[in-house]
Amino acid sequence: MLRRWEWRMLLMLALLIFLSACFVAYANGANDNFKGVASLYGSRTCNYRAAIGWATITTFAGSLTAMFVAQALLKKFSGAGLAPAALTASPQFVLAVAFGAGATVILAALLGFPISTTHGLMGALVGAGLVAVGNEVNFGVLGKGFVAPLLFSPLLAMALGAVIYPVFRFARLRFGVTKEMCVCAGVEQQIIPIPQPNGMFAAQTLPTISVAVDNPAVCAQRYAGRVLGVNAGRLLDTLHFLSGGAVSFARGLNDTPKMVALLLVAGALDIRWGFAAVAGAIAVGGLLNAKKVAETMSHKITGMNPGQGFAANLSTALLVTTASFNGLPVSTTHVSVGSLLGMGVVTRQAKWRAVIGIVTSWVITLPCGALFAGAIYILLRHATKL
Repeated sequence: MLRRWEWRMLLMLALLIFLSACFVAYANGANDNFKGVASLYGSRTCNYRAAIGWATITTFAGSLTAMFVAQALLKKFSGAGLAPAALTASPQFVLAVAFGAGATVILAALLGFPISTTHGLMGALVGAGLVAVGNEVNFGVLGKGFVAPLLFSPLLAMALGAVIYPVFRFARLRFGVTKEMCVCAGVEQQIIPIPQPNGMFAAQTLPTISVAVDNPAVCAQRYAGRVLGVNAGRLLDTLHFLSGGAVSFARGLNDTPKMVALLLVAGALDIRWGFAAVAGAIAVGGLLNAKKVAETMSHKITGMNPGQGFAANLSTALLVTTASFNGLPVSTTHVSVGSLLGMGVVTRQAKWRAVIGIVTSWVITLPCGALFAGAIYILLRHATKL
């Protein structure tokens, strides 16, 4: 029978594990929540507040649904098979993985880099595992179950995004839907120098009319025409919102089990409440800290109009949802960026300098998570010996 101080120790460890899982979930929301609706904001279909609100609602719904349909990912991210079972059941190991991944992801969110929480968790699992058991880490499981889906998913997303947009464009032309551009006109005050009899000039302010045409910064591109009797612009906006919601729902479905897996070690919390807590932390993180990543995803990868944004969102939703139901730990970040970039390549609007910076942050994510988790595991191991 456990003594009172042992019970207190177990409860404290369970609480720390719970808080660490919520920390990873908060960081995930800050870095990932906006990725499903970036095209809505980037194409000026809606403003930032409407986009993040829609993303929060649909991601939360996906997170709660995950407790019923995404059980395969729970096992993958509990570390089973990657490291010895005795280690993955260790509270110190779980805490190191959680705080290592959380620190990596929240740092990237504050700097505006859209990175993968999946990559952060994978790096943290490896880093803590190497410090704890060295060469007993099973890199074979790592390559087959984690690296392959993460490596090929952005390439597949690029290809799908590059194919879907031309297909949609062909369909639009067949239905006779044309693009229209608003003309922005206004009155500006301009200072005109007026010559004076004494040879000097006097400044006089006169109103002048300014006109801007085909300027993406001030004019919005829309669609004119009807599809099956429905206004093309309104139909596209509706489908665009639904596709953004589908991506966010799929992201919640795919990402939530990765963080709930950390709570399996605690054992003191019903797994359904674990899903609810993680879903709530993801929502709060997105609402409070998604702005910088939103700017990167919406405006720094490629220019887009509503139709192009919808095509990229549709390809992202298809890939992430398929991966979730098959237990494949793909990164919504990689898939979303890949889809946007594929569409941008086809439309020749891709912004390669920013894309190179994003890809570089992806490369750094895994070793950064490993270093953080390894260092935290060493500190926790020494603390428990004191």
